[in-house]
Amino acid sequence: MKHIQLYTDGACSGNPGAGGWGAVLVYKGIEKELSGYCAQTTNNRMELTAVIEGLKALKEPCAVELTTDSKYVADALQLGWAKAWQANGWRKKDKKPALNPDLWEELLQLCTIHKVDICWVKGHAGHPYNERCDALATSEIEKHR
Repeated sequence: MKHIQLYTDGACSGNPGAGGWGAVLVYKGIEKELSGYCAQTTNNRMELTAVIEGLKALKEPCAVELTTDSKYVADALQLGWAKAWQANGWRKKDKKPALNPDLWEELLQLCTIHKVDICWVKGHAGHPYNERCDALATSEIEKHR
């Protein structure tokens, strides 16, 4: 099984507002950048989209070390929240609807194909790949202004 590093970030100008996402895949020193735009979205949707698009770019099952600055993404995967929301019909413990069930459904499906380990990093703290993903995401927003 190939070992891949996936770095991701999402950005939003207004929340909701125009959004962008960025991802960098690294395999044996080779880097591939991905990015995209959404006209009306939220920051959390862009964070999720970055991870989804990064995983979708893989052509075979891989062991993936995902590095994200999103506590929403990291905690929901690491602590099992997303699976619990799914099992409860996309409701949280407090019975309120879980947000973004469409994206969580897709991400959880991708996590059955790939073995994903999560590493959370503080955003805007100088992590080179996190800064790069942020630049990719924000440049998508700027391109569409």
